[in-house]
Amino acid sequence: MQPFAYTRVASSQEAIRLGAREGARFLGGGTNLVDLMRLDVEAPDELVDLAGGEPDGIERLADGGVRIGAGVRNADLAHDAYIRQAYPVLSQAVLSGASAQVRNLATTAGNLLQRTRCVYFRDAAMPCNKRDPGSGCPAQDGYNRNLAILGTSAHCLASNPSDMSVAMLALDAGLQLSSSAGERTLPLAGFHCLPGNTPERETRLKAGELITHVCLPAPPADAGMLYVKLRDRASFEFALASAAAVVAVADGRIRHVRLALGGVGTVPWRAHHAERELLGHAPGPALFDAAARTELAAAQLRDGTRFKGELARRCIVHALERAVAMSGRGRATP
Repeated sequence: MQPFAYTRVASSQEAIRLGAREGARFLGGGTNLVDLMRLDVEAPDELVDLAGGEPDGIERLADGGVRIGAGVRNADLAHDAYIRQAYPVLSQAVLSGASAQVRNLATTAGNLLQRTRCVYFRDAAMPCNKRDPGSGCPAQDGYNRNLAILGTSAHCLASNPSDMSVAMLALDAGLQLSSSAGERTLPLAGFHCLPGNTPERETRLKAGELITHVCLPAPPADAGMLYVKLRDRASFEFALASAAAVVAVADGRIRHVRLALGGVGTVPWRAHHAERELLGHAPGPALFDAAARTELAAAQLRDGTRFKGELARRCIVHALERAVAMSGRGRATP
């Protein structure tokens, strides 16, 4: 680990001022950044510790939505009574990630910003376009079993590891951001950048900009919600494929649907093609299967990831079936 300066701030204003300095990085729970520093993948000149400087409350809004502080710990978010009742897909997603110890430290904003677990990215001795632009992507023909099949490019196959982001994407989350230039809002959809020719650019955050809150609109009336995660082992493991489904059925037809995928995309993947195929139609296995196949038609499969096409298809179908079954029956966590 390289030497670095460390400053603990007491307010978001102080954090923004210090975070604007060249070589500075914000530190939340540290469950990802500190690991990468130990691996010599990240080498900031200064850590700006946000403990005490990040909003850490969950606020219910008058319209039925919620505003979640960036510093809310994953464990507190997952176990919050209103989140469990109104947004069970989010609680399920957070609880499926990491371990209880990590969730006690990890923050909401940190989860949104966590970096890939691609073995080449995490090995400072290997070339990696995300870590060292222009050096190459050995995952193209190397070990890529855990990597993406959607949104890939000739420069990067790295998958996004966040479970929470997938659920928030299906809930139409928005972000509140703050910097020395002022405040702005962004939808979570589109916040993460596809690799294209610039895989080193992972989000639309500007230099020194801080996520302060995540806002969720009121959940659709009578919607069923479910997060399904398929992985090699039952705990402390990243998704090979996952799906967050939010579906409301009325008069025998799908009137609202949001579907997001994890483990298979270079970014948390909103399944727009599948949603268009589902909306307005009577739910059923044949429709779910067709929608899944439509979404996955653009998948780029390699020897190591070939199994992911079928795995993701089954994951999507299962999530939709269960979410539809729960539509109109309350939102108790299954």
